[in-house]
Amino acid sequence: MSADAAFEEPLLRLRRQIEELSAQESEPARQVEIDELREKLSKLSKEIYSNLTPWQKTLVARHPQRPYTLDYIAALFEDFTEVHGDRKFADDAALVAGFGRFHGQPCAIIGHQKGRNTKEKVIRNFGQPRPEGFRKALRVMKLAEKFNLPIFTLVDTQGAYPGLDAEERGQAEAIAVNLREMAALKVPVIVTIIGEGGSGGALAIGVGDRVIMLEHAVYSVISPEGCAAILWKNSAAAPEAAAAMKITAQDLKKIGVIDEIVSEPPGGAHSDPQQTVMLLDPFLERALHELQKIKPAQLPEERYKKFRKMGHYEK
Repeated sequence: MSADAAFEEPLLRLRRQIEELSAQESEPARQVEIDELREKLSKLSKEIYSNLTPWQKTLVARHPQRPYTLDYIAALFEDFTEVHGDRKFADDAALVAGFGRFHGQPCAIIGHQKGRNTKEKVIRNFGQPRPEGFRKALRVMKLAEKFNLPIFTLVDTQGAYPGLDAEERGQAEAIAVNLREMAALKVPVIVTIIGEGGSGGALAIGVGDRVIMLEHAVYSVISPEGCAAILWKNSAAAPEAAAAMKITAQDLKKIGVIDEIVSEPPGGAHSDPQQTVMLLDPFLERALHELQKIKPAQLPEERYKKFRKMGHYEK
């Protein structure tokens, strides 16, 4: 564990104790001790996670055991069929896109996928899409519009891939086209920030009628390290940058960038991925029902108004 994430050390110690005791033969006295440790773990988790700094939330949002897009798809959507390729260059595994059903309603689902182990992380490019990923996502969104299907997107990326090959194939143009086309879609678009929402890589699938965010996710135009390197001339100033950037769900809700915050289990989404997924479900269902009441032709206008009134301005 890095020094930055030392706030989790007391929780890890308690979890190890519980695991060690649980692995031993069951005895009434030992079970009482396990129950006491679990109660202590729950109380300490609530205490620590209710007082996280923006930088600590960033570390939590990046936790490798948080549920990823494919976890949400497996739990919340039925009959998912993935679509591959942008019909121009290649397939991009950093972005998952396809069609399925949500509570019986046919829909499109698009989201970043970071990868769990080293091999998968390399295949998924650590969840950083190239232009073909954004173009694949747009292809699925336009198909969804053609067949009048709502779109769910799940955001979890450090940002668009900044490599030379991505720039050669029009990275900025691909993101810009997605922003333009998503703004004009005549079907409901529901966006959820499930982990790290970074820069254009997030925005390229983030123009929605409803933007929902998990409690300990973060959403920003640049990473705290990148901001610190530019403004502080030192990436070690990332904690200060995170605090100044207003990247937490709580801050973003105040200025209207997001619409709703989904509470995470005590100890963060990674402490109980299954419960986290279930906590999100009613938010998606409610948003879908609300948006289906709006006439398709009216959706772009409502979306425009939503984005125009974001933020606070002073003369």
